[in-house]
This record gives sequence, C-alpha cells and structure tokens, in this order.
Amino acid sequence: MHSSSPLCRLDDIDDGGAIAVHVDSSTGGFELIVLRQGERAFAYHNECPHAGRRLDYAPGRFLVNDGRLVCAAHGATFRVVDGACLGGPCSNSLAGLPVEVVDGAVRLR
Repeated sequence: MHSSSPLCRLDDIDDGGAIAVHVDSSTGGFELIVLRQGERAFAYHNECPHAGRRLDYAPGRFLVNDGRLVCAAHGATFRVVDGACLGGPCSNSLAGLPVEVVDGAVRLR
C-alpha cells in the first residue's frame, strides 16, 4: 500500500520527454520535472542549480534530447538518469527525488 498519491501516469509523458507536476505541501507546494525513458521515470525539482531559474521554456515544456535535459534560460545540460551536470553554466547536479512506477503510475518512493 502506497501512501502517496501518484504524481502522474507514465503514459502522460512521451517516451524521452518530460512534464511538470505540482506537488502540494503545507508550505504551498513545489514543482517537479518528471522525465520518462522507456518504462522508467525520473523526478527533479524544476530549478536550475546555476541561477535558480525554472528549467522550462514555457510552462511545463522542457528541452529534452538524447537523454539530456537542457535549461532553457542559460543552456546548462543535465543527464536525465541522475541529474548530473554535463555542460554549460552549472556546478551542481539537479535536486532529485526518488520515484517508482507502480501499475503505470509514477509515485514518490
């Protein structure tokens, strides 16, 4: 029995793509990027470690190509599977949250 409600359905995300998901909390909540590679999902805070800007170029729209997520503001590039900085103006990895896919639903672990 999982206590958290699903973030989304895996089918909500194009394979190789990403969506934004709002997570409610007592402090007003926060936004995650949920990315999909095949049957796996990865989640990170929607905040670039370079300048604290959101990573999307339009609300909920992300530049994802060949397993890499690119920050729309300054071009920092991160690896989808672990959030590691691969290039551009970033010195830290993305802040990730562990997720799992259960019966087609993406949930926080």
